[in-house]
Amino acid sequence: MERKNVNRIRIVVAKPGLDGHDRGAKVVARALRDAGVEVVYTGLHQAPRQIVDTALQEDADGIGLSVLSGAHMTLFAEVLRLLRERGAQDILVFGGGIIPDADIPELLDLGVAAVFTPGTPTRAITDWVHTRLSAA
Repeated sequence: MERKNVNRIRIVVAKPGLDGHDRGAKVVARALRDAGVEVVYTGLHQAPRQIVDTALQEDADGIGLSVLSGAHMTLFAEVLRLLRERGAQDILVFGGGIIPDADIPELLDLGVAAVFTPGTPTRAITDWVHTRLSAA
């Protein structure tokens, strides 16, 4: 998959599953926008397939998932599986939310590029996104 806009990073921020709390996702989306990143926020209750479809339609460089429901292992794995199925493994997947420390290594092994837990400064997230995707 070749990026159309090489000058600007584009991230899809998504709330997968039944979780109804999106304050953190909105804070991260705004921080990314303020840092010069194009952000597409999908809103609440998105299925993994909807998220991947949006990322492909928007020519996204990355997907940021926010999961508070406890379904992070299933949701991240499904997004990654769908990206592979669609030949879009070059789309970087990262995320955060209420994710136990013990699950983070397994998420990273699945192919999640980074996991940001509560209390992570937004600057750390925006710096990470710029570092990982500016050279892409």
